[in-house]
Amino acid sequence: MGDNQLESIRHSMSHVMAEAVLEMFPTAQIAIGPAIENGFYYDFDLPRALNMEDLEEISERMRKIISEDKPFERTVVSRDEAKRLFAGQHYKQELIEAIPEDEEVSLYNQGGFTDLCRGPHVKSTKELNPDAFKLLNIAGAYWRGIETNPMLTRIYGTAWKTPKDLRIYLQKLEEIEKRDHRKLGKELDLFSFHEEAGPGLVYWHPKGGRIRMAIEDFWKKEHYANGYEMVVTPHVGKSWLWETSGHLDFYQEGMFSPMEMDKSDYYAKPMNCPFHIMIYKNKKHSYRDLPFRWAELGTVYRYEKAGALHGLLRVRGFTQDDAHIFCTPDQMEGEIREVLRFSLHMLRSFGFQEVSAYLSTRPKESVGEEAQWEAATESLRRALEEEGLEYGIDEGGGAFYGPKIDLKIKDALSREWQLSTIQFDFNEPQRFNMTFVDSDGVEKRPYMIHRALLGSIERFFGVLIEHYAGAFPIWLAPDQVCVIPVSEVFNDYAHEVFDKLKRAGIRVYIDDSDDRMNAKIRNAQQQKVPHMLVLGEREKMGDSVSVRYRSGKQENGIPFATYLESLQREIDEKR
Repeated sequence: MGDNQLESIRHSMSHVMAEAVLEMFPTAQIAIGPAIENGFYYDFDLPRALNMEDLEEISERMRKIISEDKPFERTVVSRDEAKRLFAGQHYKQELIEAIPEDEEVSLYNQGGFTDLCRGPHVKSTKELNPDAFKLLNIAGAYWRGIETNPMLTRIYGTAWKTPKDLRIYLQKLEEIEKRDHRKLGKELDLFSFHEEAGPGLVYWHPKGGRIRMAIEDFWKKEHYANGYEMVVTPHVGKSWLWETSGHLDFYQEGMFSPMEMDKSDYYAKPMNCPFHIMIYKNKKHSYRDLPFRWAELGTVYRYEKAGALHGLLRVRGFTQDDAHIFCTPDQMEGEIREVLRFSLHMLRSFGFQEVSAYLSTRPKESVGEEAQWEAATESLRRALEEEGLEYGIDEGGGAFYGPKIDLKIKDALSREWQLSTIQFDFNEPQRFNMTFVDSDGVEKRPYMIHRALLGSIERFFGVLIEHYAGAFPIWLAPDQVCVIPVSEVFNDYAHEVFDKLKRAGIRVYIDDSDDRMNAKIRNAQQQKVPHMLVLGEREKMGDSVSVRYRSGKQENGIPFATYLESLQREIDEKR
């Protein structure tokens, strides 16, 4: 957590909350209650559902427990003693059974409550500030995260050292709630989900579609400028592809069930890479042909658990901004450095300036020889260092087929999001028997680099919405300009301006409704339109426009040609 004192405070608060809940519901079953980032939670099996009023009562009971100055005391007991102490608590019994034989069984007691726990805790409840915690919400959670297990009641809370720290955090939560992409997506009419038609599948509305096209058009233009070619591949493939790639061995739980066609099993693709490999294998290649940089906005399908789905950030069907680079061994480090440079350029073009790098190493479940992993990891490390990027190490965070570099950005609220991935792969070239003829006339194995710059279009869009709170920069805004005649007398001039903007490629609409002018402006501001052109007698006579900006600033009497030139420059420069 980075702050050991805060972790102890939060872990102790979870125990105080559990004691308070058991006071209210003596027959409750208790499960686990860890400290987490910014807070804590505890899972319970309760005799009835909770409501927000219950949280108030639990909070009052917690304050009373805190005021009693109860010490947190650690004891070590035998397994049999632990089972006796938690008689009737079947979740605790299961946890005790899972403790390895060579590990001690430790308990923490705070007077009226004892829990199976390793700590850490504060010395006494008096070290907990009764005015620096808050119970936030109630959620459902499957026991041990397994959908076939009982659904428990999870109470989330936050705890801090001082009331001021709590107040700052709650203000941040309010801002996060305002920026929630699910809420703004509905308010701005950008996208929707339809459970009855399939959970985790995104429906892009016209306005969301405009933003997506702006993202994709920029993405394609930049890729062509950086030496990539575009490919397009199918959405399904025979099981042979996934058997050969290794996904059926290592990733089958994340794939949709197969479809039987022509006496063969077909799978919806969870990745694009085997398809790009099939294009590579369509003919023989010389070292002179390499590198190949093949990019695709390829829609893939992954079976995420229903409880893990979360708006645009966790879906079952999404479009990867995917690319695969096939190169000779001596080209690899240069290609990785170029991908790093390109990734940073793309992220900064969308307004993300704070970028962190992480090098992910070999996981427990993996394929390949140790020497290959070490050599590949060292190559990625050198590329990071030669680009002058500071980086952290994510031990065991690589894919089953190779180490990787992840780039994470910080948004307007300083939250970190993982977007770009640069993944080394020595597995699939071998599995698919990929070769090229080297300068010595000998067939050799190419190296393969997987990379996604934005991650997926859906998730990236969700991050963008929250970063900008729906007020997109003008080059991305679904409606860049709203034309507002002050009365119907000026509708003809308003349509003349609208037509000129439309012909210039501006995303523009006209509000010539019967609403009053102030209502039209308010409606456009609620839809976060960057520019509103207010047109009346003065503007018509001077072939000009008065611009009211989303910020509230206004400029009057700008010649239309001057305005259009400035607008196009602002869009082109992606300010």
